[in-house]
Amino acid sequence: MRTASLERNTAETQITLSLNLDGSGEGSIDSGCGFLNHMLTLFARHGGFDLKLNCSGDTDVDDHHTTEDIGICLGRAVREALGDLKGIRRYGNMLLPMDEALILCALDISGRSGFYPELAIPTEKVGSFDTELCEEFFTAFTREAGITLHLRQLAGKNSHHIIEGCFKAFARALSMAVSMDEKNAGRVPSTKGVLG
Repeated sequence: MRTASLERNTAETQITLSLNLDGSGEGSIDSGCGFLNHMLTLFARHGGFDLKLNCSGDTDVDDHHTTEDIGICLGRAVREALGDLKGIRRYGNMLLPMDEALILCALDISGRSGFYPELAIPTEKVGSFDTELCEEFFTAFTREAGITLHLRQLAGKNSHHIIEGCFKAFARALSMAVSMDEKNAGRVPSTKGVLG
């Protein structure tokens, strides 16, 4: 099993997280932010990952620190769970419809972090969640995981649908990329022999 567990404690957030990349899609999420709970539950289910997360954060200020720090922790956990990277498919992609929204996600577990979004989320909030935090989450995640991630909104008018499409597409593309490739068992998927 490819798993990772970690804790992160700062003056702004206290986080415990465990992740199983080879799980069944079970999520036990308490981020302190209802919308983020919803997105991370979708991430676990659509990726086939088992994710347990508890976060106590300064949500009396806003959800920024909570969202960013969870992105940091989840990115670190994915990187740790992947180990030596041998035998993984490395690349993943998904074109995902979410009602009127259409999201393209493509990623590379390259060892080189980069987040390249083309999103036009029409409202500043979904419920109490600041929609700009969607990009903060993925920026933090990719930096810690060493993943190159492209997210493009090809269609969409509803902010909830657009962000939900992003998390679902990301989960399915990541699931593809971390899956094992029997043709390359025991080898790092790079002609350089290393990723990074």
